[in-house]
Amino acid sequence: MNKEIFKINNIPAIVWGDKSTKLIIAVHGNMSNKADVPIEMLANVATNSGYQVLSFDLPQHGDRKDEDTLCKVVPCVNDLTEVIKYAKSKWQNISLFANSIGAYFSLLAYKNEDLQHAWFLSPVVYMNRLISNMMMWFNVSEEKLEQEKEIPTPIGQILYWDYYCYVKENPIEKWDVPTHILYGEKDDTCEFDTIKNFTERFNCDLKRVPGGEHYFHTEEQLKALEDWFDKTI
Repeated sequence: MNKEIFKINNIPAIVWGDKSTKLIIAVHGNMSNKADVPIEMLANVATNSGYQVLSFDLPQHGDRKDEDTLCKVVPCVNDLTEVIKYAKSKWQNISLFANSIGAYFSLLAYKNEDLQHAWFLSPVVYMNRLISNMMMWFNVSEEKLEQEKEIPTPIGQILYWDYYCYVKENPIEKWDVPTHILYGEKDDTCEFDTIKNFTERFNCDLKRVPGGEHYFHTEEQLKALEDWFDKTI
């Protein structure tokens, strides 16, 4: 497969596939990168259906692991905005694939964009709930977080006061893109009721994978992902 490796305003990126008027922007999840397995699988299916795929590294991921910029909501939304600005200068029809927290950033950055389709894998759709759960798990009060500004947790994630405030002040209120969601029934990061409410509110197509987890990595889970791509792209 043809792969062009380049940068968009210093954001490392890859365009997968032969020249086309149709593009899927691919946004990876936490602890992933622009060439991770789900994105490569997407590219294999999408390029056979006449698309190109544009993937890129979020801050602190992939080729950006040594950057000072943190993988927080504001810089990530800014990066997604730069990426779609570039995409609109090159392609006529733009769609979206986003994994995990990449879906949350996309919901914020692309809520007013004219996207043709979207595919979400294990999406984080209600960040306020996720952060609140982490605060509860590790006994971090809102007052303590406000006072200390950032608090490391035993699971390697850092709670940030400014992140928490942004999430509360910017709820997901609009999403008009025809969207397919693949969700593992054993996802312990995003509770099913949050996914169900999102799909009903924004009229999305939802498929649950028996035994699936938040991180799709086993042979069975990746086969379910491949089948989902085949049927929906």
